[in-house]
Amino acid sequence: MNDITRALSDLRREIDDIDDKIVSLLADRQQVVSRVADFKKAHNLPVYHPAREEDLISKLRQQARSAGLNPDCIEEIYRTIIHRSRIEQTRQLALKNIRPGGVVLIVGGRGGMGGFFRNCFHRAGYEVRILDVEDWPNAASLCVHVDMVMISVPIDMACGVIRNISPFLQSETVLCDITSVKTQPLAVMLESYTGPVVGLHPLFGPSTSSLDKQIIVATAGRDEEACQWILDQFTAWGGIIVPSDAREHDDVMGIVQALRHFATFAFGQFLNRQRVSLARTLEFSSPIYRLELGMVGRLFAQDPSLYSEIIFASPERRKLLQDFLTSLNENRDMLERGDKNLFQQEFRKIAEWFGPFSEQAMRESTFLIDKLTERF
Repeated sequence: MNDITRALSDLRREIDDIDDKIVSLLADRQQVVSRVADFKKAHNLPVYHPAREEDLISKLRQQARSAGLNPDCIEEIYRTIIHRSRIEQTRQLALKNIRPGGVVLIVGGRGGMGGFFRNCFHRAGYEVRILDVEDWPNAASLCVHVDMVMISVPIDMACGVIRNISPFLQSETVLCDITSVKTQPLAVMLESYTGPVVGLHPLFGPSTSSLDKQIIVATAGRDEEACQWILDQFTAWGGIIVPSDAREHDDVMGIVQALRHFATFAFGQFLNRQRVSLARTLEFSSPIYRLELGMVGRLFAQDPSLYSEIIFASPERRKLLQDFLTSLNENRDMLERGDKNLFQQEFRKIAEWFGPFSEQAMRESTFLIDKLTERF
């Protein structure tokens, strides 16, 4: 071995020693994370503490600059470490039961979202009962001594199911639904049942592996104090509760879900009718196009009935989408005239309306694009 090879080997051994120490320190850190999870579990504290995380990232970025390191690189490393820490805490807190001896009945518990929550409550030690189509002859007995009844059925069935189950409920049972519309189901629950009522909307799908940082919108119905344990349970599992009234929820979801899904559907439909070669476009694509096309493909990889229920859920949503189509048609004259000046005027007006969010969107989308570039 010559001097150059020996010197390089010595340097590599130093790096290996440092890596060993880093792994050992990460193991030590994880042990403390487990202790933190035990403490949070004992005191019913939430997993996610956004202020603490952002303060930590800011401090680490400053330390990185002082040490001559790239702060973006250090932030990325620690975002991963923090995320894994939250996952570990959530895993431990998934066993947290804040209502020992609690009994939960899930109507539609053999479906996707019903099955997801069935597993959550079962892992935490709740007695979980299921009521599906074939179980209705036993509905009365299934509802005896139940702490919560969760309605997890398609939107078009929800109101009928609520009316059918309500006569079997005991006065202290909490009745909730998890549909993606809230105004009508909440009104029907309040009309059909005199006990505690809360409307819920989990903003995630049944393939979610953890409740870590997952959002659940909660719309108050009746007797909020009696319903609070359910929200506390989701929080203990790592979820984030966003309170809203039913009308605000449905208005926002019209944009966040219905309009977004419909616009994605229309884009995919146009590509199909133009017989575009998707594979060929990807050969020419920028990362942002791949990301956008990936979201379109993601839609069409799923159940069409799910999205038809979301898009056509209410007359208000259909009216919103009709307004969207009208807005698109208003640009027809601009295109026919090739009016670049009008386009730029509209562009500037919209950019001003977006305001500071545009800068945030640039940062977030750049992060996603960089990640996508690394993978492909």
